[in-house]
Amino acid sequence: MSLRPIKRTIQARPALEGAGVHLRRAFGFGETEDYDPFLLFDDFRNERPEDYIAGFPWHPHRGIETITYVLSGTVDHGDSLGNSGTLGAGDVQWMTAGSGVLHQEMPKGDPKGRMHGFQLWANLPSSLKMTAPRYQDVVSAEIPEVTDNDGTHVRVVCGSFWGKTGPVDGIAADPQYLDIWVPPGTRKTLPVETSRHVFAYVFEGAGTFRDASRPQAVKTEWEGLPKDTMIDDAGNRSLVLFDNGDEVTVQAGEAGIRFLLVSGKPIREPVAWRGPIVMNTREELEQAFQEYRNGTFIKK
Repeated sequence: MSLRPIKRTIQARPALEGAGVHLRRAFGFGETEDYDPFLLFDDFRNERPEDYIAGFPWHPHRGIETITYVLSGTVDHGDSLGNSGTLGAGDVQWMTAGSGVLHQEMPKGDPKGRMHGFQLWANLPSSLKMTAPRYQDVVSAEIPEVTDNDGTHVRVVCGSFWGKTGPVDGIAADPQYLDIWVPPGTRKTLPVETSRHVFAYVFEGAGTFRDASRPQAVKTEWEGLPKDTMIDDAGNRSLVLFDNGDEVTVQAGEAGIRFLLVSGKPIREPVAWRGPIVMNTREELEQAFQEYRNGTFIKK
């Protein structure tokens, strides 16, 4: 077995999207190679309705797939395919934009005003850029959960893990998307496929993903800290990007740690990206925006 060392630790940065939604973006600022097949990861946890209530009104997508995972509050969805629905706490939405879709996502808080969730963008390979759009809602009760003897608890959103298979399938990136809780003080080693790019995103508690027997400085992108600073703990809103290997190890802190563990098979194709549209060439990108302007974006 080969432990994956940490390649980079990143603090999610503030961003403003949609009609004025305040969120944190862990990656998606143009860098794609290290995260391939993933393009963007947003954390839209907010406590104040004024920071999210304007939502994401009607906008286009082409050439990508999105996975939206809601922790609290709700998200109302509607699209040009005629789909509509509401995501609640623990629910997941998968959308394949493919050849083109128009949609809107309008968040609402829970009784305490909280709106918590995540959105991950996955790239489509050139052979599927113009595939027919698809959409799927998965309610929380359909997501399998498994608990190990030491109390480690896993929700399997996508992919297979510890004998459970998640209900979200058919995604070109073939992702594994796990919501993991490791109890306080527990050290846990988790298997991952060597052929995949892997990252963890911490959203409760804290811990370390470094192998304690092989301490090393890792590149950091934290506000106020120089690069190559030693970071022992990964806390709230920190993303850990792993290098090569077939397992990752986490040591939970005194409050435990909850994180998403996400992996996918790299596509290794050129990326031409502007806003909500991702293609392989600049010419394809320009064509997509021209079609959007002249009303031929949605394919029949």
